[in-house]
Amino acid sequence: MKAFRTVLWALIAALAVTLGWLTYEWQVSENRIADKPYGVPFALVDQSGSPITEAAFRGRPTVLFFGFTHCPEICPTTLYELDSWLKQADPEGGKIGAYFITVDPERDTPELMGSYVAGVSDRIIGISGDPDKIGDVVKGFNIYAKKVPTDASDPGGEYTMDHTASVFLLDAEGRFKGTIAWGENPDIAVTKLENLLKG
Repeated sequence: MKAFRTVLWALIAALAVTLGWLTYEWQVSENRIADKPYGVPFALVDQSGSPITEAAFRGRPTVLFFGFTHCPEICPTTLYELDSWLKQADPEGGKIGAYFITVDPERDTPELMGSYVAGVSDRIIGISGDPDKIGDVVKGFNIYAKKVPTDASDPGGEYTMDHTASVFLLDAEGRFKGTIAWGENPDIAVTKLENLLKG
C-alpha cells in the first residue's frame, strides 16, 4: 500500500510538472503571437481598383470583416452595425481603419465591392483580388470560408458562402486584440472599439 501511494504521488508530481510546463509554453506562444502582426502579407485590390497590402493595417487600429456581397443577412447587417459603432467610437472618423474583405472573389469584383459598401458606409473599404490570393489571406487570417451550392443536385451552379461572422480587431501595429461577435451587444461592441483606440 505504501509503495502504491509513493507511485501515485510520483505520478501526481509528474503530472503537475507537465501541466506547469505546458501552461508556460502556451503563455509564451500566446505572447509571441500577440507581439507579431496578425495574418499574412498580401497584395490585393481595394474597391477603387488601387493596390492594397497589409501596410494598410498599420499606423492606426483596424477592424476587419470577411464576407461577401451576395450574403443574405449576416454581411449587410454586420456592415450596417459596424458603421454605427464606428460613428460612436470615432465620431470624427479617421482614427480606425475598417475593411470588408471578400471571401467570394469570383463574383465580388472591386467595382461590385465598392457599390455594395457605399450603400452601407463611407467608413468601410472593400477589398477583393485574385481568388488564389484571397484564399491565402483567408487561410492566413484563420478565417473559415466554404462555398456551399444552393442546389445539392447542381454543385456547379448557384452557391452561397459559409464564413466566419466575427469582426477582427487589430491594434496600430497590426496585432490581434480581439473580436466583436455576430449578435454582440451594441454597447459592448462600441466599448471594444473605444478600448482599441486607447491601445
